[in-house]
Amino acid sequence: MTGTKTKSATPARDRILETAKRLFYRNGIRATGIDTIIAEAGVAKMSFYNNFPSKDDLVRAFLAARHEAWMAAFTDRVEEHIEARGLAALAFALDEWFAEPDFRGCAFINTVAEFGQEFEGAMRHKVELEEYVQGIANRLGLSAPERVAGEAMIVIEGAIVRAQMGFREGLRDQAVSLLQWVERGARG
Repeated sequence: MTGTKTKSATPARDRILETAKRLFYRNGIRATGIDTIIAEAGVAKMSFYNNFPSKDDLVRAFLAARHEAWMAAFTDRVEEHIEARGLAALAFALDEWFAEPDFRGCAFINTVAEFGQEFEGAMRHKVELEEYVQGIANRLGLSAPERVAGEAMIVIEGAIVRAQMGFREGLRDQAVSLLQWVERGARG
């Protein structure tokens, strides 16, 4: 035995959620039907509904899992650059994410575009991201860390949307320039 889990050895809930994470992010939530998720996850319909009584329950689980994974990857990337680059570390971390082959924008922005503010998890992600950026501003000794975080979030969100639209040429350098401008303003 190799120790590798097969579909049948992986719990149905995990298979459903992994499939939903991939399909919701790639195709959108509304465009991804429950039957498609059930088929690709290799589970019975009853198994699906035993784990997720509704599609909304699955969407909430998707957003929570995506938040946890995305924040862990993003903060790791930022921390690799923060000492040398200050607030501009955010742009370098984003640029690494944009280069991933499956990049399709922000799952949380995409969810709000599809549903408005119906799913609190999408809004909560943005609040927690801004709190993280505010913590960076505090660590860097910048004045008015709340303002710095708000301005940095505009740069972050704008860069994400531009990257999703395919405008990646020079995007990292533009975001770096704007974040350095925000940082200089908070040091002066």
